[in-house]
Amino acid sequence: MTIAIVCLMLLGYLLICTEHITRINKATVAVFCGVWGWVLYVCVGPYYIETLHNAGFQEFLAGEDYSIKAVNEFIRQNVFARHVAQLTSIAMYLLTTMAITDVLTNNGCFDLVAKLCRSKGTWRAVWMLALCSFLLSANLDNLTAAVVMFTVMNRLVVNHRQRMLLGAIIVIATNCGGCFTVIGDVTSLLVWTRRAVTPTNYTAALVLPALFATIIPTYLIGRKLPPHLDLKRANVMMYRGNDTDVKLWQQILMFFLGMGGLWFVPTFYRLTSLPPFLGALCVLGVLWVANEIINRKRILSDQPLSRETNRSLQYESMQMIMFFLGVGLCVDILIEVGAMNSVRNWCDQYIHNIYIMSLVLGLVSSVMDNLALVISSISIYPVLPDNTPGMTTYLQSFVENGQYWHLITLSGSIGGCLLPIGNTAGYALMKTEDVSIWWYIKHITLKVLLGWFVALGIYFLVDYFLR
Repeated sequence: MTIAIVCLMLLGYLLICTEHITRINKATVAVFCGVWGWVLYVCVGPYYIETLHNAGFQEFLAGEDYSIKAVNEFIRQNVFARHVAQLTSIAMYLLTTMAITDVLTNNGCFDLVAKLCRSKGTWRAVWMLALCSFLLSANLDNLTAAVVMFTVMNRLVVNHRQRMLLGAIIVIATNCGGCFTVIGDVTSLLVWTRRAVTPTNYTAALVLPALFATIIPTYLIGRKLPPHLDLKRANVMMYRGNDTDVKLWQQILMFFLGMGGLWFVPTFYRLTSLPPFLGALCVLGVLWVANEIINRKRILSDQPLSRETNRSLQYESMQMIMFFLGVGLCVDILIEVGAMNSVRNWCDQYIHNIYIMSLVLGLVSSVMDNLALVISSISIYPVLPDNTPGMTTYLQSFVENGQYWHLITLSGSIGGCLLPIGNTAGYALMKTEDVSIWWYIKHITLKVLLGWFVALGIYFLVDYFLR
């Protein structure tokens, strides 16, 4: 049965890699494989429980007779529930940040971003788009930040080829920006909640590599643009319905309440040890109260309080959450059948170098969704305690704040930008601007590759001096 489960997962990963060819939604594939993997696991539950969880199962029986019902109950309570609790915690966090984004949109907060990015001069517009994408993604998930910035770009720039190049900059900046904070990406959030890293150390180690991985391709892509962008008329309203009474102070206040509040989440987690989504819900609650107070007159009047939302943003974000849940279920079942142990032993024996592992991970991320690959890589190794007997330099990479956890998130995020099919923001660019894979390879891939190698060099220097 282990072979059947592994084959099912490999087939699912293959379909995820080839979504652009088969046109089969990768979220559907991930959920299908995850669910049926667990069904197959339950079918032969006694074998896995007796070989891998025998001590815990005997304690669970507490002297009662052995039965299939007891085995299934043990799997539900002590195996499946443990894995699904962490997955749903992160899914709840993503749903909460979506709600925060919706409140900020209704209060015109992203109009400020559009005003900052509006410039006929190419270089000012390029750097402002990259900077805003980088900083937004450090707080929101990559896809949400990317779609918000795509919307800003589409409202500003007329020329389609210019939008394609600017869109590639947004993809790179959002992926790099998301990887240097523990709340900026699903993978970094997962590494943090598994206690593999601490927020301060993680950001200190990755902020400079992520910044250089953004600056280098942004500069090289910007050189392909003309000196002046073809802009739309300045009087086009950004993100607006009937909201002419939204004041500038209101936009600034709500923006800093939302974004600043998300930076409080790591502190909330450190103080309470409660899941991060509860900290995000706390921020959302404060934001909603402020929204009710500030918009009281609009609520009592006949003016609409909410704006017309971007349906593609909501749809793509929900797809990403379902994809994450499906991939998480797939990875967890591979852990339970012992497949991840086999992969770890093979890597230890034949590779035994975390830099080579990160390079392979980044290259594979370019053709396979980086989210699925990084989640799998996180699950291969446990977080080792510092006082592990026989600790070597290689094993030191897998302790809390070890190099392995930094490199897989960094290389997975940047490597996923080598091709547009390697990340969710890249898929969004392909849909919104009709970007082809071959155009992306010709104009973008080598620039991202150069930025990635420089980022790895910067990381090596930063890690050397930090340690």
